[in-house]
Amino acid sequence: MVEYDAVLVYDGECPYCSVAARALRRLRKIGAVSWYDEEAQDVLRAQFGETPFSMVLVDRRRNRVYAGRSAAEELAERAGTPGLVSSLVRDRYDDIARAVGLASGRGRDPDDYHDIYPLADEAAALFDALASRAVDEAATLA
Repeated sequence: MVEYDAVLVYDGECPYCSVAARALRRLRKIGAVSWYDEEAQDVLRAQFGETPFSMVLVDRRRNRVYAGRSAAEELAERAGTPGLVSSLVRDRYDDIARAVGLASGRGRDPDDYHDIYPLADEAAALFDALASRAVDEAATLA
């Protein structure tokens, strides 16, 4: 069984986001789960007290949660992109999210969550369930 240090919560109904999530699975120890998945919703509620519609990277090893532009920047850095690319992703996140939303017909904008947060104990307790969903999703997309 694959073990993940971090799991990306992404817009699973967006074809562009799904392709990007598949590519991110190649990164060491990062899984991906659709925002619409029950376990993703549970972790978001435990972390934020609500379920923000945002790209979120839950990192158990670092005990952090990256949201929105912080998640995009962190993923770009972990993918080994040059610092300039990471900065562009962070600085242009809203424009990129808006363009992807229009292209995919999403009909809603991401919520305004863009910081790095300490992983809440309640969310950390749900990490294994979230990671097991990432394993299940990876198997169906392989």
